[in-house]
Amino acid sequence: MKILLVNPPNCGRSIPEERYGIDSIRQIFRGEPLALEVLAGNLKDHEVRILDLKAEPGGFHGALSGFEPDLVGFTAVTCEANTVVRLAEEARENTRATVVAGGIHASCDPDFFNRPCINYVVVGLGKASFADLAAAIEGDRDTGNLPGVARTNPGGSLAFVPREFGPADLAETSPPRYDLVDRYRASYTLSRLGLRIGFVASAFGCPYRCSFCCISSLTGGRYLNHDVETVIADIRALGDIPVIRLVDANTFGNPRHAERLAEGILSAGIRKNIVVDVRSDTVVRHPDLLRRWKETGLRSVIIGFEEITDDALASMNKSGSVAMNDEAIAILHEMGVSIVGDFIVSPDYDEERFDALERYVTERKIDLPLLAVLTPLPGHPLHSAWSDRIVLRDLDYYTLTNAVVPTRLEEKRFYERYAGLIKSFHANARL
Repeated sequence: MKILLVNPPNCGRSIPEERYGIDSIRQIFRGEPLALEVLAGNLKDHEVRILDLKAEPGGFHGALSGFEPDLVGFTAVTCEANTVVRLAEEARENTRATVVAGGIHASCDPDFFNRPCINYVVVGLGKASFADLAAAIEGDRDTGNLPGVARTNPGGSLAFVPREFGPADLAETSPPRYDLVDRYRASYTLSRLGLRIGFVASAFGCPYRCSFCCISSLTGGRYLNHDVETVIADIRALGDIPVIRLVDANTFGNPRHAERLAEGILSAGIRKNIVVDVRSDTVVRHPDLLRRWKETGLRSVIIGFEEITDDALASMNKSGSVAMNDEAIAILHEMGVSIVGDFIVSPDYDEERFDALERYVTERKIDLPLLAVLTPLPGHPLHSAWSDRIVLRDLDYYTLTNAVVPTRLEEKRFYERYAGLIKSFHANARL
């Protein structure tokens, strides 16, 4: 069977740009579509192509007519969901292909894709589920009881058997098909440093339940580690790419596994710059682990600090504290590991809170601060809690850089402060 996997184009819209001419907020980083490479790796008996519309924006029609796929699969985050529906309609109008939607938005809000232009929705980690679905379609077998796969029922309810996610869902004997994006590889760079970067999945899922976050929905709240040998093989498969981003919610979520992985990378003689996600409490409780990773090639860590007061952190159901974050920052500075700090700006921010965030980031010398606007994504607890406050429901704006509830400050002033911090922080960024 011929399968086309599609990464949507950059398609989010910007309130500050459209209403106020503030164009310094939109930040586009073009990384490889690892989720699709992972899916493709488990489709061994099929002819598979990956179309990355972020790197090739006008390529969809040509791919449909030139490849003539039997199955088209889309991944999507929330701000891409409307675009995926439009692309799915085009696929249904111009081919006989079965159309499938998956990815993080499908996992959090599967009912959104319960439409005539889409045949199936894959909910959660899809490497095994999508392969099961493809095999059933090709074999003309019943698809009604495939765990993690929902057959659409436009106008009715979307029913499916939830998948019990476990190690088998990692399908570790099937490595990612990195070769399917070779023609785009030059586009996947850290533009600030001019370095090529490759993505490797070292784990999936997250056991924590932060009110704003969607990651736990991929695996039903479980944290699933890839074997050390799998991660090393995937790093090797990326060849001479100098920077490796280990893509998961918390690379060191299992400290013993992280120790074994560091030793395995060192023993394999791999010399790369490595970027990981880590929690502040992990840094504080396991500083020796971080020091070992520094020897392994650890260059930067991405930490979700999110907020700068304990009350604000608690309101997000974010376990941790400002004191814990500060201690982690001190440890990482002492090691010489760069810090990419994620912060969340609430629409309720006033001038004082913007000022406090600026002081916090500047005083603690965060190397690269990244600012998102607190957004109630569909399917998340925050969306339910804020349901009555939401004034903008067009998902094109759910980019994490737009306020979809009223701002405390006058709207234009809110975006001026937000954009001003981004511009200031990035002008002084160090990595």
